[in-house]
Amino acid sequence: MEAAGGFAAMMRAQRGALFGWVPVCLAVGIGVYFRLGLEPAFVVLAGVLATALLAAALARAVPEAARPVMVAVMLVCLGGLLAAFRAHTVAAPVLEFRYYGAVEGRIIAIDRSQSDALRLTLDEVVLDRVPHNRTPARVRISLHGDRSFDIIPAPGLRVMLTGHLSPPSGPVEPGGFDFQRHAWFVRLGAVGYARTPLLGVAEASDGQAGLAVFRLRMAASERIQAVLPGDAGGFATAITTGDRSAISQAALDALRASNLAHLLAISGLHMGLMSGVVFAALRIVIALVPPVALRIPARGVAAAGALVVAAGYLALSGGNVATQRAFVMVAVALCALMIGRRAISLRAVAIAATIVLVLRPEALMGPGFQMSFAATTALVAVFGIFRTQEIPLGPNWLRPVLAVVISSAVAGFATAPIAAAHFNAIAQYGLIANLLSVPLMGILVIPAAVAAAVLAPFGMEAFGLWAMGFGVRWILGVAHTVASWPLARTYVIAPDPSVLPLIAIGFLFVLLWQGRLRWTGIMAIIAGFVIWGQTQRPDVLIADSATLVGVMTPQGRALSKDRAAGFIARNWLENDGDGGPQEHAATRWANVGGIIHLSGKRAAAAFNGCTEGQIVISTVPLERQLPCTLHDPQTLRYTGAVSYRFGPTGPALLETARRRSGDRLWTHWPPDVARPMRIIQ
Repeated sequence: MEAAGGFAAMMRAQRGALFGWVPVCLAVGIGVYFRLGLEPAFVVLAGVLATALLAAALARAVPEAARPVMVAVMLVCLGGLLAAFRAHTVAAPVLEFRYYGAVEGRIIAIDRSQSDALRLTLDEVVLDRVPHNRTPARVRISLHGDRSFDIIPAPGLRVMLTGHLSPPSGPVEPGGFDFQRHAWFVRLGAVGYARTPLLGVAEASDGQAGLAVFRLRMAASERIQAVLPGDAGGFATAITTGDRSAISQAALDALRASNLAHLLAISGLHMGLMSGVVFAALRIVIALVPPVALRIPARGVAAAGALVVAAGYLALSGGNVATQRAFVMVAVALCALMIGRRAISLRAVAIAATIVLVLRPEALMGPGFQMSFAATTALVAVFGIFRTQEIPLGPNWLRPVLAVVISSAVAGFATAPIAAAHFNAIAQYGLIANLLSVPLMGILVIPAAVAAAVLAPFGMEAFGLWAMGFGVRWILGVAHTVASWPLARTYVIAPDPSVLPLIAIGFLFVLLWQGRLRWTGIMAIIAGFVIWGQTQRPDVLIADSATLVGVMTPQGRALSKDRAAGFIARNWLENDGDGGPQEHAATRWANVGGIIHLSGKRAAAAFNGCTEGQIVISTVPLERQLPCTLHDPQTLRYTGAVSYRFGPTGPALLETARRRSGDRLWTHWPPDVARPMRIIQ
């Protein structure tokens, strides 16, 4: 009875604060769905739905103290169902083989690849000798080679080229970033490259309303770059139209090393600043006309106007997932202002997170969602404490400066573990760079962008862009300067999959739970960091293409090639916490024993055999029977990337990408293993 009474008292203390747990419970269900090793069958989903309905019914029958528990069970089940429903509704064909030939399609996106090559995303795709029902809905092609005589890619233009396509690749190592899952939810069925000229097949039709905004974006990008050439124009187009194709890789690297890359993404910062500038401007305009100001609710009208502008900004920026998420957060705040509620509160953040998770459950797995809501939640909580405890921030002239310092520090602290876990890097001087740059975004860059948009119909947008250029060049200068400092960016080891969930649950428990029990969340945070500190990397990594092998040595990971598979090599080294170049890692290979890498037909033909306990990796199939463990294209096709650990008697198979990713809607593993792989014990 005492335990029941204590539980009831504890739950009564949560009154008024339980809504913040709604997105948390949904996120738990979504996370469980994405962590499953097998796609749940219809009967399983039906059972989850029945559980949700039963929990909803019991919420009315159980004692009041137990009702939140039943609601939590219902929300967890609904989260899993939402994720499954979304995964099935975005289903589209995925290329099942490597393709070389004619590719025809309509341009719906233009950006740049990591190699700085122009990249096109096409829909309405036509592939030679591929049936329509097996043709991907979208393909993404990087344009390599000399493009000086190509046509200029334009929104809606139907083009043709000869390209190399392949299905979206799996993780570069077991448990790594799953590009197949990402591609599935954006309906991307093939990726590749082309070196041939780009040919125009048909002009964009004026009746294609869906591409009208895209054409407007590209026209705005061209105008901005004409006024602001170079990286300044590329930065300006990125934060106004979402077009990143004009900013160089060197500038991107500097922004990342200085922790300023978030300024490129049209996220909550940009949407909030844009809406805030418009909101303030409208209130001033209304106040300047006393007869109007006395007859209308100025705050509500200004909020409505800011919401309209935010919606326009969403459309102009391309409406990617990050911008949609930012718009939802801003829309919730502005709607709260229109109905006379507090615009910024944990309840508003919870509403925004719930809307995003319902519309796009897959966003939970990406760093954008995690970082933006971690920063927003922490900022609202910290400034809420300042407000309720009436903690002074010094004299009036100093408050804006202190607010910026506190905001940057809190946001940086809240997002640092997430950024380190996803990108394996920490910008040591990120706080300094943000303090020197973020205020200028609100004071000059965003207001100048608004001014340019207002002046554009009169042909005078150059005045706003000219002013915007001062702020953009300053930010780029800060990025390059900070990035050049010693140890500006340090790398950290990739954490165990349990680390981020533990830290997140502990963080949310401290913020949302009412009562002394909230401090137990600190134990979960500490446990997450302890597990992270004890994480050990695999001793041997084998790429799914067999083109690269990495073996851990006392000096760091040794790579079998100094140039091949650069993307895989960079990911392996960064996951190890090593930011060194691939060429340097390749010099360690001479000291590796027991691992044989055969690259090419000549090496395979010259291979004399192996002994018990050795591992052989070959880029061409080896048909002979061997006493050692063999990984070649035939076996790796079924397993994906492979990792080993060194045991007392030699290397033992630890994991395969297939086992780790499971058989899901977005994975496309062959159904049967044609050649069993012998596992060394």
